[in-house]
Amino acid sequence: MNKPAKQVEWMVWGGLILIIATIGGAFAWSRLGTTALELPVLGQLSDFHLTNQNSEPVCLADLRGKVWVADIIFSRCPGPCAKMTRHLNELQGALPATDAVRSVTLTSDPEYDTPAILKRYAEHYGADTKRWSFLTGDRKAIRELAVNDFKFVVVEKKPGERTVPDDLFIHSTFFVLVDAKGQIRGWKDRQGQLHAYFDSEDSAARAQLAAAVRQLLKSNET
Repeated sequence: MNKPAKQVEWMVWGGLILIIATIGGAFAWSRLGTTALELPVLGQLSDFHLTNQNSEPVCLADLRGKVWVADIIFSRCPGPCAKMTRHLNELQGALPATDAVRSVTLTSDPEYDTPAILKRYAEHYGADTKRWSFLTGDRKAIRELAVNDFKFVVVEKKPGERTVPDDLFIHSTFFVLVDAKGQIRGWKDRQGQLHAYFDSEDSAARAQLAAAVRQLLKSNET
């Protein structure tokens, strides 16, 4: 075989090896991407008694058997609340339309955010209120659930600290995952680092949250 022919042969074999390696790498990556997340239990929710946007009572027992995502906002919020609600709405739309998946939004401003106000807020953002509860109620009960159980930060701003009149609260902008037993679930990334929350502003964290919800739903079926 002459030298040019050998060069062509080596180029062909080299190309085939590269293609095989690429396919193998893609397959390995796809398998890694579908690996089950570690979702450690971080705590058990206490019972609560609040009221949804339809003026209906809601307690922890009403959510037993459901996988749900929780956050905290207030309807007058001039900051991140609107974006959080849109992201949670997108997440709900991307998940199976089953009664086993719920969203729960707490208000940090229960004196203003009555059921009627929250109902208008939900309608404004196109929330599927058959599977999404916007909860208000006694301030103490809200704080016990939000701060004591979920570990959300909720701080009312003093008048001199407000940039605009409705800039009333500093609050967490995270989503929290709750399983069918009412347990808060964290997650571990590929480096083994534990995360207690899912950052609502991080698209990768929201994708992990969607995967975690699906994983818990699947585990409930088995």
